[in-house]
Amino acid sequence: MTTATLRPPSLRDLLQPTDTFVRRHLGPSDADIAEMLRALGVESLDALIDETIPASIRQRRPLALEGLDDARPLGEREALERLRGLAGQNKLLRSFIGMGYYDTIVPGVIQRNVFENPGWYTQYTPYQAEISQGRLEALLTFQTMVADLTGLPVANASLLDEATAAAEAMTMAHAIARHKKNGFFASADCHPQTLAVLRTRAGGQGVDLTVGDPEKADFESGDVFGLLLQYPASDGRVRDLRALVERARAAGVVVIMATDLLALTLLTPPGELGADVAVGSAQRFGVPLGYGGPHAAFLATVDKHKRQMPGRIIGVSRDAAGKPALRMAMQTREQHIRREKATSNICTAQVLLAVMAGMYAVYHGPEGLRRIARRVRALTLASAAGLRRLGYELGEEPVFDTLRVPVADADETLKSAVAAGVNLRRLGDRAVGVSFDEVKTADDVRDLLAVFARGRAAPELDELAAAVDAEVPEPHRRTSGFLTHEVFHRYHTEHEMLRYIRRLERRDLSLTSSMIPLGSCTMKLNATVEMVPVSWPQIGGLHPFAPLDQTAGYQELFRQLESWLAAITGFDAVSLQPNSGAQGEYSGLMVIRAWHRGRGDDHRDVCLIPLSAHGTNPASAVMAGLTPVIVDCDEHGNVDVADLRAKAAEHAGRLAALMITYPSTHGVFEEAIREICEAVHEHGGKVYLDGANLNAQVGLCRPADYGADVCHLNLHKTFCIPHGGGGPGMGPIGVTAELAPYLPNHPVVPVGGERSLGAVSLGAVSAAPWGSPSILPISWVYVALMGAAGLRKASQVAILSANYMAGRLEEHYHVLYRGVRGRAAHEFIIDVRPYEKSTGVGAEDVAKRLMDYGFHAPTMSFPVPGTLMIEPTESESKAELDRLCDALIAIREEIRAIEEGRMDHDDNPLRNAPHTMEAVLRDDWSHPYSREQAAFPAPWVKDDKFWPFVGRIDNAWGDRNLICTCPPVASYAEAVTD
Repeated sequence: MTTATLRPPSLRDLLQPTDTFVRRHLGPSDADIAEMLRALGVESLDALIDETIPASIRQRRPLALEGLDDARPLGEREALERLRGLAGQNKLLRSFIGMGYYDTIVPGVIQRNVFENPGWYTQYTPYQAEISQGRLEALLTFQTMVADLTGLPVANASLLDEATAAAEAMTMAHAIARHKKNGFFASADCHPQTLAVLRTRAGGQGVDLTVGDPEKADFESGDVFGLLLQYPASDGRVRDLRALVERARAAGVVVIMATDLLALTLLTPPGELGADVAVGSAQRFGVPLGYGGPHAAFLATVDKHKRQMPGRIIGVSRDAAGKPALRMAMQTREQHIRREKATSNICTAQVLLAVMAGMYAVYHGPEGLRRIARRVRALTLASAAGLRRLGYELGEEPVFDTLRVPVADADETLKSAVAAGVNLRRLGDRAVGVSFDEVKTADDVRDLLAVFARGRAAPELDELAAAVDAEVPEPHRRTSGFLTHEVFHRYHTEHEMLRYIRRLERRDLSLTSSMIPLGSCTMKLNATVEMVPVSWPQIGGLHPFAPLDQTAGYQELFRQLESWLAAITGFDAVSLQPNSGAQGEYSGLMVIRAWHRGRGDDHRDVCLIPLSAHGTNPASAVMAGLTPVIVDCDEHGNVDVADLRAKAAEHAGRLAALMITYPSTHGVFEEAIREICEAVHEHGGKVYLDGANLNAQVGLCRPADYGADVCHLNLHKTFCIPHGGGGPGMGPIGVTAELAPYLPNHPVVPVGGERSLGAVSLGAVSAAPWGSPSILPISWVYVALMGAAGLRKASQVAILSANYMAGRLEEHYHVLYRGVRGRAAHEFIIDVRPYEKSTGVGAEDVAKRLMDYGFHAPTMSFPVPGTLMIEPTESESKAELDRLCDALIAIREEIRAIEEGRMDHDDNPLRNAPHTMEAVLRDDWSHPYSREQAAFPAPWVKDDKFWPFVGRIDNAWGDRNLICTCPPVASYAEAVTD
């Protein structure tokens, strides 16, 4: 149709917003989509879906989302205004609640250049270490910070929150005891949310948890394997724990301390008190409250227990030229290797938040942190002095930042505080808690004392301050140094800090550089409009335990998002509490387990898991107290239905669940999914569906409709929360109506409406009631702007992009696994194994060579060893898809040159990749191929070259020589040349 014959737009069209989002989110234009369809020989997107998704499960009724109208889509400005209206319903009172959550000052240089910077928040987990050196250095700094402050030599690179870190430490202690003991003792003065998460985890693991006074604990009986202490205690007391720790350790008990990093700048660290493990949250190191998250937790331990540590550990190794290089050590993707024997199911960590916390310590340095800690303690002691003068009887034990204040009526005191714009913590009916942080001022102390004065004249602050001795008394005072490494002393001016952050950012490949085509990981656009609300004070400034009537905006946001996710998946209820995908797996299985137990079927403990399942699946099953039984796959990569039926029948009396990924991990919509679900239901089991691949289903098919009972949703995949370099993530779960009463609850703030009144909830799985709420607006904005039609088209285009790329590449690589009509789902696998025997080139060589072309590698050797799994997503343009195809085709030609003897078998660009700038510019270039072929193998590379900061890393050397804190630069430079 020519321009002359085009109809003019109608008045209705002209009145639509001009800043609509779908066209910004979808990479291929309508013309590109038409061209891609022609290349596949398909008439339309609908026709492609007909060839891809089994007709028996296809969604026939259009998706409808509450409050959204496809005929009148929201513009970006309008969506933000609607969300701003919700946020405005939240009331920001000054919080003195504490309980492990504190107001903090986010340094502007960190907020602008890390927190709000897509160069930091759009990276992937650093599995390709050569193009992740900046983030790895920042995480090594975080580990060093934690190790120094806790007085323990080995720390990991962050966990989800303090409560789940404590639960991981309990599991770790159980493994250290080789499961020969079954008792775990937790002090009653731990934070209540921590005790709740421990109870949930202990129930799944069959651990006998006792909560009480540890001074009265019977360690000598030999039944107790672990002890958890809070230091300082949840109500603020700082006790001398040395004798208790010594008694426990003498009985072979692993001692864990939940602690506060800021307090440890002044207090004797756990390692010096004899603790084996320290856990806690780094939130108050420059990470907003966010109504509970996301925040980076930590775990540190003694050297002899490092092999039992959960999570990720960053270690120092060396590259091919002997240059120091960083990598993930030990537990890197161990779930895919050890599966049900893994020490943890952790996959997502809180990398972005750990980077922020580490940068906060770099910016302030040890003296700056001490200054903040002393000021916090001074405010606390001045308030204590004022309260005593007002007649309140406070305890005599030392404190850091928290006071327990006995009152005649807690309700009346809390109400008076709210009227004065202040939130306090309830500590029973006759006591309240008051906690201070770096944001609090002298004026806040005056206002606080006025609340407690109840109309009387409050003491003058200057008078109180003169009477306060802020020095920490013996034996609690820290005398050892910390943060002695150069990095904590160089960057205290904003100019230097800015340059340091930018220098590290340039060492990492993120979505700001090129597409990240990782199968099963859905690295799609994280649009700026989605990210803007995260920085709003009404989103980031709320304490997670603020009274519910102060959080009306958040509650409505949760309700709307839950309703949208329920409509998309077909489930009846959704829990937003799980704050990672792996935690969603665990939570979903715990719901199923709780349902069986509620029916008296305690003996149902078998979980069927296909051989192709995600590596976290078996580990999650074990964490939930289930026994994995592996189901075979057929030669096409599908679940072997006959084997599944046989094993379901064999274990019928014990069958609890099936865990299955759909579309399959092999990138196929299996035809038998309904039959598979029915076979499990026939034998009394429930179906847990791993939602990692939901991006291929939204608006096209719904898990609940074809037989799933539970499904976790990766909001950091399908629903656009950024991966953040390996976290944050969110893994809410949807369930059927009969399972809804068993969804997670919380001991401090009830969640779930009417279901919270029941007693059948599985308990708490996260420290905060709604997991990591401050990033939920990202998914809310995404769904609101896409609408039902836009979400459906996104799924269609994701499937189109994968099939288009597979079509281009199948002339050069064998594409494994297709559906019965020859189509892939939203991802596909290319096989590199045939070339390894003839050329020595394997999947790793192709992955590293792609770095020279400016790309992150696809998922390597999963789910099939020696292969690459590619997921382009819907938000990459056709030009970008073609560019990646061109790079892979060019690499195939390089392989062919080796096959035909035109390129050296051992000394070639693939075996030597990636090529650093330093390597290319060396005077002694001795390779038989040119420098240009090494560094500029394609035309586009010359326009915008991304240089890998280090050459190929020696992983084996790093495992043999574990260095996981920042040593003096000279010492580890010497070490890597040994």
